[in-house]
Amino acid sequence: MQFSKRLEPLRSNVFADMDRAKAKALAAGQDLIDLSLGSSDVPVANHIIDRIRDSLDDTTTHGYALFRNTKDFRDTAAHWYTQKYGVPVDPETEVLQLIGCQEGTGHLPLAILDPGDFALLQDPGYPSHAGGVYIAGGQIYPMTMLAENGFLPKFEEIPEAVLAQAKMMVLSYPHNPTTAIAPLSFFQEAVAFCQKNDLVLVHDFPYGDFVFPEGNALNNDAIAPSILQADPQKTVSIEFFTFSKSYNMGGFRIGFAVGNPQLILALRQVKAAIDFNQYRGILNGAIAALTGPQELISHTVDTFRERRDVFVKALHDIGWDVPTPIATLYIWAKLPEPWSQDSIRFCAQLVQQTGVAVSPGVGFGKSGEGYVRFALVHPPEVLKVAVDRIAQFLQSHQP
Repeated sequence: MQFSKRLEPLRSNVFADMDRAKAKALAAGQDLIDLSLGSSDVPVANHIIDRIRDSLDDTTTHGYALFRNTKDFRDTAAHWYTQKYGVPVDPETEVLQLIGCQEGTGHLPLAILDPGDFALLQDPGYPSHAGGVYIAGGQIYPMTMLAENGFLPKFEEIPEAVLAQAKMMVLSYPHNPTTAIAPLSFFQEAVAFCQKNDLVLVHDFPYGDFVFPEGNALNNDAIAPSILQADPQKTVSIEFFTFSKSYNMGGFRIGFAVGNPQLILALRQVKAAIDFNQYRGILNGAIAALTGPQELISHTVDTFRERRDVFVKALHDIGWDVPTPIATLYIWAKLPEPWSQDSIRFCAQLVQQTGVAVSPGVGFGKSGEGYVRFALVHPPEVLKVAVDRIAQFLQSHQP
């Protein structure tokens, strides 16, 4: 049996690799503490669940959800976005419901790239960004992101030959995995660069609310800027939002795109060939999330800030010096010796010997080698146990 060559670069990814390592550790009897996947353990708010539950008794929600059936959701999303970021949005032409951000980053390249075209991606960056490009037959130019540059790419380093074949750039701030944030001035620079070079600018925005109070130099609130604040006319930009982080609805797979109407239409055309959207009860739950009390977001962010403080202190106490992030729900940590250039081996042996699962930095791109990513998806007492196990592991592998 023969398969498409486009499957070759998709045969492994950081999450699939760690799933196999976790399964092996569990089979060996390890007590697993999974810090490898950013799936929030904070429960969904009751008013959201109630709205979804009530929808089950409404038989009008049981059929296919075509574009017209998403109108209430799109109206709500457009109003929410305008209230939050101050940029007017047309719900008919500038909003599209998605099955999470990953659908957007996975499908949009099909609407933009022809085989051989370049996409400019962050390195390190979220793996699904590359997956969508590979499926579309595109090439990837990795924009190297270094700690000394605040994990912001240097656009002037992109070769002219690559730019001549490039069609799109993908950014994501607050950034997974590095936890970096980007000021509005950087987004303005990115918009100007993409306008000059005729590039579509894609911004994946799952962690917009996940800026801790000490990071509020970005603006008056502890939220990150939207790309459309740098491109209010929506000349080149599209942005993807998800309910997975701010509203803890990861398993419900609900998000939306906002941006340039031509890009929204192109993505809608791809989407129409693939799916009929989610169950309308989930859309109703998402409407309840956007229109209900927003204090739950502050509670969630405070929960992860407490976990961050506990985890960073515990790592410092065992001699692992990691920075204190001001955004996201992750810790991006440089590996100590003798692991500094072998993040996969570190993670595989750590979970095998201790049951603590973390993500190898190289799984997010070549520039991620030498790092690991911890997801703070357990209560503080469990995180302390994880660090105790890590300490024993490091002690047993001292150079």
